[in-house]
Amino acid sequence: MSAVEAKLAELGLTLPDVVPPLAAYQPAVRSGAYVYTSGQLPMVEGKLPVTGKVGAEVTAEEAKELARTCALNALAAVKSVAGDLDRVARVVKVVGFVASAADFTGQPGVINGASELLGEVLGDKGVHARSAVGVAVLPLDAPVEVEIQVELAP
Repeated sequence: MSAVEAKLAELGLTLPDVVPPLAAYQPAVRSGAYVYTSGQLPMVEGKLPVTGKVGAEVTAEEAKELARTCALNALAAVKSVAGDLDRVARVVKVVGFVASAADFTGQPGVINGASELLGEVLGDKGVHARSAVGVAVLPLDAPVEVEIQVELAP
């Protein structure tokens, strides 16, 4: 077991299987020393646990937990092309999309769920640049979607 996966276990988390693509794309691709994930939905065992807009059908607290799930799914996608999460030198960028009710402005707090998980699991290697964007709708009516870019150690 890798040190990263041991840390996940210590947190009571298990790295899930890679979420299969919903369309014509790969969950993650490697280019040189970088791995880019596709947007990861908060799928759990092949299903979305919650759907709807944050600030309407979904609370900000629920959405923050869903963003954690997205980040966990993103780490699984990274592992699928890197082979071992211990190869992650750092998370470079996180982009989070929040399907938002018209008056919801708490996107940064929601995406903190992903950022905090990456910090808990990877420590200083999980510190990253980030965007948190409110959108009208996401695939499958998901409340949150997160993509990450990581740099691998040589």
